Amino acid sequence: MIAAAESPIALPFRDARILIVDDQPTNIALLEETLHQAGYTQVTSTMDPTQVCALHQRNDYDLILLDLQMPGMDGFQVIEALKTNERDAYLPVLVITAQPGHKVRALQAGAKDFLSKPFDLVEAKTRVHNMLEVRLLYKRLESHNRELEEAVRERTAELRESEARYRSLTELASDWYWEQDEHGNFTKVSGPVLEMLGLRVEEFKDHGPGQDSGWNAAERAALQAALEAREPFLDFVLSRTNPDGTQQMFQVSGEPMFGSACRFLGYRGIGLEITRRRVST
Repeated sequence: MIAAAESPIALPFRDARILIVDDQPTNIALLEETLHQAGYTQVTSTMDPTQVCALHQRNDYDLILLDLQMPGMDGFQVIEALKTNERDAYLPVLVITAQPGHKVRALQAGAKDFLSKPFDLVEAKTRVHNMLEVRLLYKRLESHNRELEEAVRERTAELRESEARYRSLTELASDWYWEQDEHGNFTKVSGPVLEMLGLRVEEFKDHGPGQDSGWNAAERAALQAALEAREPFLDFVLSRTNPDGTQQMFQVSGEPMFGSACRFLGYRGIGLEITRRRVST
């Protein structure tokens, strides 16, 4: 592990943004020199812990080397303040402490690793390298997740647009478009035939005993059998006799809809009034 830290750093790590936070100029100078010698090119520092959150918001550091013992605002308070950065769920903090009891407390607070005082320079470079490696992997994962989310959003938009085109075409090619849920209830019926004929969804439902709906009973029974078997049907003809003795004929096509795990969701289909066509032929 030490050999890896002593070897030339890889390109992705060379430009890593590193912030050193310490109230002792000598500590800052030592860490800056160590990191520069290791090949890191973007190392900055501050002696004011109150500026860390603003600096991180502005520069999105890949690693923050944070001293815990500082006047005015100690490292634990800085960690708590950094947690409010909603943009960064991963806290890239390596704490610096001379107090053994502070190590566990810092890790519990959200720090990812620690560096003991006085510094072992080889250990410091190794821990920095390891943390940056994890940070780089985390950023790649974040980027991959964002790409997946964007792909899902684009695909969802495409599917919605496709469904809208499908419904538009079916409505143009038919008098009405209809959907039923798994219980056989109409959930959507659209098309000019409803307004032109005064036809309502309720008229497709079975009437109670003693009530004559006017629909051909044999045709209705055959259609109901197809629905119960969850079979698709094409150009199924239904006819009914109106109270004035006139007859209407309709042609209906439908297909079952299934969701995940082949769960039955209901039916969808289209319908046409074909009375005039049948009469003319």
